[in-house]
Amino acid sequence: MSPILVKTLQFFLSLSILIVLHELGHFIPAKLFKTRVEKFYLFFDVKFSLFKKKIGETEYGIGWLPLGGYVKISGMIDESMDTEAMKEEPKEWEFRSKPAWQRLIIMLGGVTVNFVLAVIIFIGLVFAYGEEFIPADSLKDGILVNDKTLGDKLGIQTGDNILAVDGNPIESLQYTLPEIVYGETMTIKRDGKTFDQPIPVDFIETLSDNRDNAKNLISFRRPFVVAEVSEDSPNMGVDFKKNDKVLSINGKTATYLDQAAAILEDYKGQQVNIAVQRESGAVDTLLADVSAEAKLGVALAGNSIAELASMGSFEVETKRYTLLESIPAGWNKGVKTLTDYIKGMKKIFNPDTGAYKEVGGFAAIGGMFPKTWDWPVFWGTTAFISIILAFMNILPIPALDGGHVMFLLYEMVSGRKPSDKFLEYAQMTGFFILIALLLYANGNDLYKYLFK
Repeated sequence: MSPILVKTLQFFLSLSILIVLHELGHFIPAKLFKTRVEKFYLFFDVKFSLFKKKIGETEYGIGWLPLGGYVKISGMIDESMDTEAMKEEPKEWEFRSKPAWQRLIIMLGGVTVNFVLAVIIFIGLVFAYGEEFIPADSLKDGILVNDKTLGDKLGIQTGDNILAVDGNPIESLQYTLPEIVYGETMTIKRDGKTFDQPIPVDFIETLSDNRDNAKNLISFRRPFVVAEVSEDSPNMGVDFKKNDKVLSINGKTATYLDQAAAILEDYKGQQVNIAVQRESGAVDTLLADVSAEAKLGVALAGNSIAELASMGSFEVETKRYTLLESIPAGWNKGVKTLTDYIKGMKKIFNPDTGAYKEVGGFAAIGGMFPKTWDWPVFWGTTAFISIILAFMNILPIPALDGGHVMFLLYEMVSGRKPSDKFLEYAQMTGFFILIALLLYANGNDLYKYLFK
């Protein structure tokens, strides 16, 4: 099965789950408050539907336009723009006849379900798989910066220890870059000195322009430990042994691969003296040839994170949770995900950051899923998208849940209900805003595909 097809299937499965549960968040309180629900649809049924069946007073169906879903609640001005019924006298089973607090609960149901669903998924993931991570403070000789140009732009370099972002300690190497992306200042330890380094306001734009190198900008430094001499190596006759730890090349420290690579560049086509530490602890010096490509022709030991960690340059920790412990862990993960997303949205609304260029549509969301079917990654991505849907839907834009909530709060505070005509115009305005945002986001996807 092709990677694109796998991503597409995961995208539609995730989207379908989230839409159905979001709409259930509206449907259930509506039914509890004896409000009639005329339709419950996955995707939009413009002109026709792929499937429909009426059960009781509600028509359940699947539309052909996968831009979302909806429940049509009687006596409510919504995306259907069916205003004819609003000209009649209110019925007791209509949305408009219910107390404001009940209408508020109905409208908040969708985003509440989205957030709760994300928390439940996170709880399940940490309970089932735990959390494996590299503690940032375990990096004995700092981080590896894989792209010097990007590193210089950010103000970091190989060997740095990034201690905190905006005063919040960095706990995991894997989350260092995401924390930096959302932050303003990082605390760095370099050559024994600690200082604060401002994060460039346009760093998100810089990452966007260099997306091929951005993902792995920060990683751990790989110890230079020999596994074997390759068959086509110029050093087949040299006495390299399995698990030899390289200490230096021509007297220059080369305990890490990044150090050795920089040194070998200066000795292409020449011979060098390499000091290695044997498994016994003895130190020997070997005379080796450097190829024209600045290689020694040796395979490196360590095919997994655990094996590399055993070499002593960093640690790997796995947190395991009981069911009770996984509940607060999942909740905290949900809150942090939402908080980080809000930080990201703030940057989008600041033109100086260039973050608006990273706004993506369906292709960007689909690209978040892995190329092979991986259930933990699928559910983790689904939880993240659920958080996004919760936040986006609560924005105070007419036609979104947040728009309805905004008008309901106004009614509850002022004691005056906005007129149906006003709500109709507001709904239309919100609809055009959403279409514009949709076109912009998916246009961004198309631009990146064609030109980046």
